Amino acid sequence: MLRHEFRPGRLVAGAAFTLAGVTYAGDAGGLWETPWFAVIPMVVGGLCLAGATGVLTRAIRRRRGPRRGAPAGAGGGRAA
Repeated sequence: MLRHEFRPGRLVAGAAFTLAGVTYAGDAGGLWETPWFAVIPMVVGGLCLAGATGVLTRAIRRRRGPRRGAPAGAGGGRAA
């Protein structure tokens, strides 16, 4: 049983920040040379992709409706 709802947008954002961290760690460790501005497109692109993923996920979940077996008030955790 899942303890929380899976959010793919947050997974994509985390992957983008992990990639930026690995890029700077490789530069700091002397494995390669990274210009200081190289991480900006990675992070911005990752955040845009994460936003698009979140919007798409929300649209798919709204279209499907509430899950079977879920209590009536357990839709998204927000009060409308």
